[in-house]
Amino acid sequence: MIEPPANWETERLTLKRATRNEAPLVFESYASNPEVSRYMTWRPHRSISETEQYLRRCENVWAKQQAFPWSLWLKGDGSFAGMLECRVKNHAVDIGYVLAPRLWRRGLMSEAVTGLVTWALANSAIYRVWAVCDTDNIASARLLESVGMQFEGKLRRWLVHPNVSDEPRDCLCYAIVKPAG
Repeated sequence: MIEPPANWETERLTLKRATRNEAPLVFESYASNPEVSRYMTWRPHRSISETEQYLRRCENVWAKQQAFPWSLWLKGDGSFAGMLECRVKNHAVDIGYVLAPRLWRRGLMSEAVTGLVTWALANSAIYRVWAVCDTDNIASARLLESVGMQFEGKLRRWLVHPNVSDEPRDCLCYAIVKPAG
């Protein structure tokens, strides 16, 4: 199994293996915010205990090497910025991410995702990095394009985004792959 580094850095961010100790920061900065959770697969957290449960899941999936979630921290002031997760399956890595709204439109998540894509594609066993976003989530689609991912198609009835609908919604699929040969 391929395991990414527990801690790494980009120009403006430090990424650390997520822990439940971060629950108050995660809850306050984005998990309780309906605007942030709009296109997510979870509803806004109503209590820090919900956020603690999510972060326990983060610790457990890392320990089992099922997924690798990091918390993002600004280098400048050390404040919490968001989360990034990858799941390694066979020769591919799929990713998910969330950023505190106070930091939107500054290129921080593009920076983090670029770092993750670079690590993944430098690994000889990984040939594909991909992500999906709701068809209405234009900001996420732009982010994926900005890191070099190409639009591959629409996945019909792919994911339930419970803050938009209780039925599965169409998603846009983006990927970057190593060239053949």
